[in-house]
Amino acid sequence: MQLVPKTQLVSEPTPTLEKIILDVGGMKCGGCVKAVERQLTQHSGVKNACVNLATEVAVVESEVGVVDADALAQRLTAAGFPSQPRKASDKVAKLATTAAKQRQQMQAAFQQLAIAGVLLFFSGIGHLGNFDNPIFMGLNNIWFHCGLATVALLIPGRPIFVDGWLGWRRNAPNMNTLVGLGTLTAYTASVIALLFPQMGWECFFDEPVMMLGFIILGRTLEQQARGKAAAAFRQLLALQPQTARLIANPEPEHIGLGVNSVDIPAEQVRVGEWLQVLPGDKVPVDGEVGFGQTTVDESMLTGEAVPVLKQPGDTVTAGTINQSGAIAIQATRTGADTTLAHIVALVEAAQTRKAPVQKLADTVAGYFTYGVLTASVLTFIFWYFFGTHIWPDVAFSSSGMEMMGHVAHNTPHSPLLISLKLAIAVMVVACPCALGLATPTAILVGTGIGAERGLLIKGGDVLETVHQLNTVVFDKTGTLTTGNPTVTDCLVIEEISSPHSLTPSLPHSLTQHGLNAPLPLTALSTQHSLLQLAAAVETGTYHPLAKAIKQAAQQQQLEIPEAVDFHTEPGMGVSAVVAGQTILLGNWDWLSWHGVSVSEIAKQQAYQLAIAGKTVVGVAIGNNLVGIIGVQDTPRTDAQATVEQLQHMGLRVMLLSGDRPEAANAIAQQLGINGANVIAGVPPAKKAAVIQQLQANSAGKIAMVGDGINDAPALSQADVGIALYSGTDVAMETAQIVLMSDRISDVVGSIQLSRATFNKIRQNLFWAFAYNTIGIPLAAGVLLPSFGFVLSPSGAAALMAFSSVSVVTNSILLRQFNRG
Repeated sequence: MQLVPKTQLVSEPTPTLEKIILDVGGMKCGGCVKAVERQLTQHSGVKNACVNLATEVAVVESEVGVVDADALAQRLTAAGFPSQPRKASDKVAKLATTAAKQRQQMQAAFQQLAIAGVLLFFSGIGHLGNFDNPIFMGLNNIWFHCGLATVALLIPGRPIFVDGWLGWRRNAPNMNTLVGLGTLTAYTASVIALLFPQMGWECFFDEPVMMLGFIILGRTLEQQARGKAAAAFRQLLALQPQTARLIANPEPEHIGLGVNSVDIPAEQVRVGEWLQVLPGDKVPVDGEVGFGQTTVDESMLTGEAVPVLKQPGDTVTAGTINQSGAIAIQATRTGADTTLAHIVALVEAAQTRKAPVQKLADTVAGYFTYGVLTASVLTFIFWYFFGTHIWPDVAFSSSGMEMMGHVAHNTPHSPLLISLKLAIAVMVVACPCALGLATPTAILVGTGIGAERGLLIKGGDVLETVHQLNTVVFDKTGTLTTGNPTVTDCLVIEEISSPHSLTPSLPHSLTQHGLNAPLPLTALSTQHSLLQLAAAVETGTYHPLAKAIKQAAQQQQLEIPEAVDFHTEPGMGVSAVVAGQTILLGNWDWLSWHGVSVSEIAKQQAYQLAIAGKTVVGVAIGNNLVGIIGVQDTPRTDAQATVEQLQHMGLRVMLLSGDRPEAANAIAQQLGINGANVIAGVPPAKKAAVIQQLQANSAGKIAMVGDGINDAPALSQADVGIALYSGTDVAMETAQIVLMSDRISDVVGSIQLSRATFNKIRQNLFWAFAYNTIGIPLAAGVLLPSFGFVLSPSGAAALMAFSSVSVVTNSILLRQFNRG
């Protein structure tokens, strides 16, 4: 037997990847997107590249330190797509630059449109030359129309021809290549007909003018619509504060008494520094209020318009607006670490994550121009060699081809000219722009709306998955419930034989006392001692139940003993040493694991608490159970309505909890969740396995809704993880949808918005494919023999322009989305 060297058995570590963001210009259609992606992926070290036509951004994944961003940008620039690397600190500067660039582009577009419009006007009015007016007769002169077409090609058409030629030269023909070829072919044929009248050809100088006019009109409207589509993201970027008021020498005792501050760039603030925030200022960084009281508008974060009161100890978020009072804050997160910076990064990343349904469109767009050129050549060959001979009447019926192909003049038409016009129409009607814009514009609008309303959706792939959901699984504590439980009951048991017991003499029977009920002195003392023990152990952990027990002890003004040697098992319990003795708090499994026996009477009392919807916490000293604490967490006010809405949407709603089945069922019953859809007694570490099992047994997709901390593995395992923002990065990183507000009802809103956005994507793709599926055969003359109907080159240009505008406009209509 041959031994395998040990080195071969050790798998190589997975290389760490980094993301490089490039701002890419010069992209006109889906073919350009495919060409840019091809250029990037062919570069050594690049693992993946994703390009967005609507935002003109490329996101490249590569091994850390292997790929030079400047080299990538130079490669794209050399290929005809001017590019530059994006740095983290450039986003706000990029916003101003982009806004200025878009204004210049729109101004240039309107100028070109005005010139094209004037040329189109004179070209159209020239047909009025049959009047006796000598001015009109002059406008009908063929040389005048030749001049109009020449000016149209040299001025408004020049950028189209230059870009189309560059695309052809770099072996990546695009929409401009098709338009340029069609326009130049029509112009050249008309010039030949003008210079050699003996050939009997018709001059159609109007066609190049009309084609360029319609195309420039469509692109101007499209560019304006794309600007509107990106408005929400620009507004999000604009929220990032530019300056901060630094308190240079803060003195705690005088920090609020008219301290002097210095204005500095917000990006230069460091963690721990003190800042002054005056009424009307944007909060420059994430921080904690140290002095003063005010109300803060957090609508940019949560979508909630009602201002939030902020006092010392409360947290504030960068980009929110201080409304009423001056405050001093201490920075806790700065620069790219702030919540707002994370949101901006997530939204920008979401706009480059494509839906799987877009892959087909991208593949088609990549080869689209070649296919259209082939179809144009085949159209010419068919009509020149076969069609005009099979149907000789088309030589008359096509002689007056206008925008939609109505029969006009009965002048014989050259077969060559008929074939040429049809081939030109095929080239011009095809529209890869609509295919390229179908998905990114819808995602751009949808994610922007979500960001405005506190719903962060991480991309097109998430939208498609949400559309396939059939089950929504909720975590109980902190998700369906408020996450702020309170201690309602203490049950005390005397089963302690140790002389070192911290508790006084307890009654030999199980005694139950409500905290607000009048108690005899001996019982009150006993109850307090139990709370003291429990609170001491809970000081070593942070959990809603621990918080409730500590708050109960503080409300009773009890002295909490010192505890050491803490140990926590998530979802099970906690232990610590108090006064030399091991104290255990947790569920029955936790106590049993440590050898604590539970009597039948204790189990019965615990059962009564559980069926009342209360969480049961056992308290043991050593191996002896000394008491039971009942803690109740009330459902959120909007939880029941949320469950009902999801069920009305056809979704199965389930509850997943680490609590006892009785407590979980009690909450489920209050919220209208069927008992068969309750899974209880599951610790956090095993929730991911439960989600996996549901996925294996379900025909649809599974969503998990949690708080983003203990539920991180389950959120990651689910097809769609939905996290209530908890102020920690784990919610941002793990979930596919992050709800920035504290409203569970936003689960419904996020699913409805996802569905609406994905429906727009499907509509856009349908129309994009439909335009080409119907337009190309019409332009190729499929109805010409039977109905004398054909799409002229100018009509094809109008339809092509309308297709792109309609796709972008349809995406913008998503801004009318309202929750049902």
